Amino acid sequence: MKGSLIVKVLFLAMFAAVLLAPFTFLKPVTSVPVITEEQIPPEIVVPQVEQARHNVSLPDFAAISDVKEKKRQFFDFLRPAIIKENNRLNDIRNQLLALKVKLAMGAELGAQGSALLADVGEKYRIDRKLSLKAQVDELLLRVDLMPVSLVLVQAANESAWGTSRFARIGLNFFGLWCYRPSCGMVPNGRVSGATHEVAAFTSIDQAVQRYIHNINTNAAYDVFRSIRAQLRLEKQPLRPEILATGLVPYSERGSDYVLELTNMIRHNQSYLEPTEAD
Repeated sequence: MKGSLIVKVLFLAMFAAVLLAPFTFLKPVTSVPVITEEQIPPEIVVPQVEQARHNVSLPDFAAISDVKEKKRQFFDFLRPAIIKENNRLNDIRNQLLALKVKLAMGAELGAQGSALLADVGEKYRIDRKLSLKAQVDELLLRVDLMPVSLVLVQAANESAWGTSRFARIGLNFFGLWCYRPSCGMVPNGRVSGATHEVAAFTSIDQAVQRYIHNINTNAAYDVFRSIRAQLRLEKQPLRPEILATGLVPYSERGSDYVLELTNMIRHNQSYLEPTEAD
């Protein structure tokens, strides 16, 4: 009796297996997980391309693989603006020299001369309490030219040959700072608490003019202006390698920076202005 019961159980088990076999390939149904809003990953943020602050058609210096061609295009691009600003300064300087002659002769400056002295004196931060002669002499220290080649190599050095972010976006080839909110571009590595920005310009003329005005007015470059005045007094040309020694304060690298500039002038002589304004 017991044996027959076991046979029946085995028979029923085999029968059940035969019935279920066709369905064993089906995957078991599992519960679908519930995802909350907090678990939904944020949308992928595509980095925004920084828009240029100018409408100048700037050469893509980074795309020029030939080093000689890159240098040639870079210097040719900036040179006209430097010459233009030097010519403008030379015109003002000649007017100031005429005022100096008048004062030396004991003549009156006249309305036009007085207006010129007041206008230029304000732009170049001259103390109006000084005598007229002292004001003119101080202006002649400041209203003067920059050697074209010195400006060019400094621009190349500060802007990595026109490839820096500040040159491309803001036409700032000289690393000039500004201090009003939104006056320029915030440096990526600006330390916490600092408020300065790197100035942005709308034209090459504006950038060059601001750079030369900074050299001609900032107290940090008194030595530069003294060297230039001494060269004028001795009727010597404004030699860029000599004047470069007055730019020690321009960079934290100090004398190494000056040495770098003078080396650049020497190595790039064939690309630079063949003659300097004097």
